[in-house]
Amino acid sequence: MNRMIEGMIKQGHRVKVMGINSFKYHVDLKDVPADYQKKTQLELHFLDLRLKPLDAFLNLFTKKSYHVDRFISHELKKRLAQILSSEKFDVVQMETLYMAPYIETIREISPESKIVLRAHNIEYFIWDRVRKTTSNLFKKIYLRHIVSTLKYYELNAFKKFDGIAAITGHDADFIRKFNSSTIAIPFGIYPAEFKISAPEEWEFPSLFHIGSMNWIPNEEGIRWFLREVWPLIHQKHPGLLFYLAGRHMPGWLKNTRIEGVKVLGEVDSAEDFISEKGIMIVPLLSGSGIRIKIIEGMAAAKPVVSTSTGAEGIEVSDGKDILMADSPQEMADAVSRLVNDKQSAMALAKNARQTIEKKYDNSKLMKRLQQFYQEI
Repeated sequence: MNRMIEGMIKQGHRVKVMGINSFKYHVDLKDVPADYQKKTQLELHFLDLRLKPLDAFLNLFTKKSYHVDRFISHELKKRLAQILSSEKFDVVQMETLYMAPYIETIREISPESKIVLRAHNIEYFIWDRVRKTTSNLFKKIYLRHIVSTLKYYELNAFKKFDGIAAITGHDADFIRKFNSSTIAIPFGIYPAEFKISAPEEWEFPSLFHIGSMNWIPNEEGIRWFLREVWPLIHQKHPGLLFYLAGRHMPGWLKNTRIEGVKVLGEVDSAEDFISEKGIMIVPLLSGSGIRIKIIEGMAAAKPVVSTSTGAEGIEVSDGKDILMADSPQEMADAVSRLVNDKQSAMALAKNARQTIEKKYDNSKLMKRLQQFYQEI
């Protein structure tokens, strides 16, 4: 979201940001730089988005999406109406499907504004993939309800927007079935901001993963990698280390005692961590949208090994700028290929950086978004 906010400001547009605060992702305005607050007119509103077991259970007897309902707030609607009454906006951009309940308020107060959805992913795809990989029968039944209600809401919501900026071409193709005014604008970076370390500075060979572990697909993928893939790799490369970094490490991972696996938790600098290590591992089995950490790893000229699901939506070529592997043995073999041949790892990394410069430069993407806004 911040890449797009900063990108539109750099294009010369006036931007106002109205954000939601929660227990899970809490931001204190005092910690936000004053210049950033000024240029974004940032204001934050608290919503209690915690899962409430009774509400979740009662939702089973309705056709409403529990995921969406948690984001509905009378106070938020009231404040939104005040903002729209006092200022005129060409575009009101909603980040994620969960802001869709506020469409009616925008239409009523500011009918001249175009409403655009920034679709970070297809929400119900994520939960359907989780459902398919769940073995617990009760959980599977509950997830079936979650997916059904979320799918119904999401597909109908797509039709209500004036335009949709999907984060991948794959998602855009799907959404166009419901809204023809859809464009693919991937996550962008400014390549010059990414530190590229010389291969001789890498801890090579070494493997690493970085990502927030309170996102279900990340935890699920790492659990699979440690159980199914790491034993194969460790057997072949007993001295190889695998570093795990990121926020919200679950207890089972903090307490793991697997030989060769180093659980670091949150690191001081993600950029330095990525720069120092060798081969990035992104073992996702579910999820939708785009994996930002893959883009950032490629921008830092790191060789990346991922699943086809992990690389989904990113314009890459298996064997050229990334290695893709879906079975435990395939992933272990892909890792071994790079561990045994640093030249191959360096070539993969170099091609990865070139792909990012060509296709994921944020300044180019923001010009495309601006043109899309003008078209609608």
